[in-house]
Amino acid sequence: MNSLTTSAFDLPEHLAAKADEGLVGDDDRHFAAIAATLERQIAELTERLVAARRGPGGKGQAAMDRDLEVHRLTARLGTLSRFGLDLCLGRMVRADVGAGAESDGAGALDDTDDPGQDGPVYIGRLGLLDSAGRRLLLDWRSPAAEPFFGATHANPMGLASRRRYRWTLGRITDYWEEVFTADVIDGDGALKGHAALDDQSAFIASLGASRSPRMRDVLGTIQADQDAIIRAGSRGALVVDGGPGTGKTVVALHRAAYLLYSDPRLRQRQRGGVLVVGPHQPYLGYTADVLPSLGEEGVQTCTLRDLVPESAGVPESAGIPDVTDDGTDDGTDDGTDDGLVKRLKASARWVEAMDGAATFYEEPPTVTLTISTPWSDVRLTADDWAQGFDAAQAGVPHNEARDQVLEELLTVLAEKFADVRIGDPDGDGYEEIPAPALRAALLRDRGFRTAFARAWPLLDAPDIVADLWSVPAYLHRCAPWLSRQEVAALQRADARAWTSADLPLLDLARQRLGDPQAARRRREQASAAAAEQERMSHVVDGLLAAEDDFEGVATMLMGQDMRDALVDADALPRTDADLLAGPFAHIVVDEAQELTDVQWQMLLARCPSRSFTVVGDRAQARNGFTESWQQRLGRVGFDEIRLAGLSINYRTPQEVMAQAEPVIRAALPDANVPTSIRASGLPVTRAAVAELEPMLAGWLDEHAEGTACVIGAAGFQPSPQVRAFPRVQVLTPTLAKGLEFDLVMLVDPDSFGDGITGAVDRYVAMTRATRQLVLLTST
Repeated sequence: MNSLTTSAFDLPEHLAAKADEGLVGDDDRHFAAIAATLERQIAELTERLVAARRGPGGKGQAAMDRDLEVHRLTARLGTLSRFGLDLCLGRMVRADVGAGAESDGAGALDDTDDPGQDGPVYIGRLGLLDSAGRRLLLDWRSPAAEPFFGATHANPMGLASRRRYRWTLGRITDYWEEVFTADVIDGDGALKGHAALDDQSAFIASLGASRSPRMRDVLGTIQADQDAIIRAGSRGALVVDGGPGTGKTVVALHRAAYLLYSDPRLRQRQRGGVLVVGPHQPYLGYTADVLPSLGEEGVQTCTLRDLVPESAGVPESAGIPDVTDDGTDDGTDDGTDDGLVKRLKASARWVEAMDGAATFYEEPPTVTLTISTPWSDVRLTADDWAQGFDAAQAGVPHNEARDQVLEELLTVLAEKFADVRIGDPDGDGYEEIPAPALRAALLRDRGFRTAFARAWPLLDAPDIVADLWSVPAYLHRCAPWLSRQEVAALQRADARAWTSADLPLLDLARQRLGDPQAARRRREQASAAAAEQERMSHVVDGLLAAEDDFEGVATMLMGQDMRDALVDADALPRTDADLLAGPFAHIVVDEAQELTDVQWQMLLARCPSRSFTVVGDRAQARNGFTESWQQRLGRVGFDEIRLAGLSINYRTPQEVMAQAEPVIRAALPDANVPTSIRASGLPVTRAAVAELEPMLAGWLDEHAEGTACVIGAAGFQPSPQVRAFPRVQVLTPTLAKGLEFDLVMLVDPDSFGDGITGAVDRYVAMTRATRQLVLLTST
C-alpha cells in the first residue's frame, strides 16, 4: 500500500458540497497517517511472517508456539490487507471536547481506556497505533467505542456528533453526520466547523445498495438497538427475537466477534471458543465473509446436519425435521418418515432412551468366571464384576468408561494374588508376582477377554439406533413412555435407511456412547510414549556415561521427571479431532425457532455452560410456535434466559411489507411484524408464470449489479435458461431463510401450502426482497 497522496473522498457530483476542505480536511489528514502506518505495519508483519515460517519448526510446546505465532501474524496481516483505509468506520466527537478542535490522532491509550484526546476519535475494525504510540483507530469492540454505535438523540452517551463513512472500492462515496447537542449547531443548521447535517439520508441509501452473493459489510451501519444486543454479556441464553430485515443475523455474527474480543473465557481456544449454527448451506455460504472481515478466522460454523456423519447419506430437505403441531406431515421430502414418526423422534426424551440403550449393555454378569494364570487359578465372582462395573464414572461415555471398568477388574484380581509368592526359598527367597507380569497373564486368558467383551462391549451409534428401529422389545425397554402403537410405527424394514429425523438421535447416541476407537488410540499412544521414554532413557544413560563429573545439566538428567520431560511429543500418534464435537464456550444459533426439542439437546450437549445466543422469529416458525421463548427454552434445559427484541426492518421496503404483513397476520394475528423505515419506490408486481424468463432477463440487462432469487415450492422445476442466468438463485422458501436479494420472484405462492406452514413460507419468501418483489401465478 502506498501512503495516501490523494483524498480518500470520491463523492459523486450531487454531493460535491460535502467534499469541501472545511468538512473533510481533518479526515484526509488523519487518513494519511493511517495509510502511512498501514504501509509500515504490513511490511513489518510480512517480514516477521516470512521469518517465522522459515525458522525451525521446533518440537512439542515450541512447535505449538510457532504455529500460534504464524496464525496470529497471518490473521492480522489478512485483515490489514483486506481493507486498507476502509478499516475506519467513522468518527465521534465528545460533547466536552467539541467539534472545532484540530485532531492529529494523538492520544496513546489502550482500547479499553476512555479516549480522552482532543478532536474526533476514529473508530476502526481493529485498533491501530502509529510508530509513536498514538491512537489512530479505536477497536469497535472496545468499551470506549460503544457511544459510536449506541448514541441516540434520547441518550447521546456524551457525544456531540458522530460521522459514518460509506466506502466503495476503498474510497468514501458518502458519509452522514448526526448531531446530538444543540450548542454545536450554527444558525444555518450546520455543525459548527465541520459538516453540513445529513443525519440519516446516506444511511437509508446504503440500505438499498445492491446485494451480492455474499453478505455485504454492515459494521459501519450497526444501529443502537443492535449494538446493545451485540455487547450484552455471555452469561446464560440471550434470545434475539425480531422479524424479517431487523438484522438478526448481523447481530448474531457481530456478537460472536465481540464476545471473542471481550470475554476472556471465550478467548481461551482450548476451552472450545464459539460455534455458529446456521439453518442450511446457502446461509453458511452467504455469511462466510462476515467473521473473517471482523478479524475472526477461527470460529467454527456449521448446520445441524454437519454435526452428524451419517447426514451425508440423508436426502436434503431443510436440514430440520418438519412436523406440524398436530403431528401430520407438512409435505416436505424427508426420506421415509411420516408426520407421526417425525413428531415422535422430535422429543427431548430420546436423551433418556439413549441412556437406556447404553445401560442395557452395562449390567454386570451374575456368574463366576475362573481365570487361569501360570501361578494359580483365580475366580471372578458376581460381586467382583459388580465392583468393577461400579468404577465407571458418571458422565463418562460408555466406550470410554470401558477402560475404567477393565482397570478396576484387574485391580480386584491382582488383590487376590497379594499373598502369592514366587521364587526359590533356598536361594534369594520368595517375592511378589511382578505387577506387569500378572496383568499380562490375566489379559492373555481367552475366557476373561471373551467374557469382558460380552459384558461391556464396544458400541457404535448407528448399530444402537438401528436396533431401536428393528427390535420392538429393545425400543420399549429404552423408551417405556411409548405406546405399543408408537413402538410399531417406529419400526421399519431397513433400519439404517436414515432420515433427517434420525440425525439428532444418532448424535445423541454418539454422545452417550463415545468413540469406539478411543481406547485403541489411547493404547497406541501409551505404547508409543513408553517406547519413546525408553529410547530417551538410553540417550540419557549414554550422556551420563560420557560425563566426567555429575555437575550441572548432567546431574539434572539423572532425575526421572527430567527424563520424562524429554519425550518427543511429536513422535506420538495423533488423533484427528472432531472440531464440531465440543465442548464450546458459547454457541450462536440462527433461525432457532425451527429447532425441535431433540435438536436442542444436540447443542446443549456441546455447551455445558449453557452460554447461547439464540436468534429467531416466532412468526417465521414453519410448524408453529405457540409457546414463549422462555417456555420453549426452559423446557429443553436452559436455566437462565434473557429476551431482547428488534422491531425495525432495515431491509424490506415498505411496498413489500404492505403486501407481506396481511399474509402472516391471517395465520398469526399476533405476529411480531417489524416496521420498515424505507421505501424502494417500486410497487409489488403481479404477472403470469410464463413471464418469468423474459422478466428475469430484462432485469439482469437493466441491472449490472445485484442478485435475484426465484422461489418456488419443493416441486418447482425452472427452465434450464433460468438456472443458467448469472446472479440468480432458485430456492425453496425454507432454503431462502436468512438470505436477501435485490429482486425476488415468487412462483405460484399459493402452492406453498395451507395453514401456518404455508403462510410462513409465503411471508419468508416475500420478505427476502430488498428492492423489488414479483408474484407469478399460473392462472
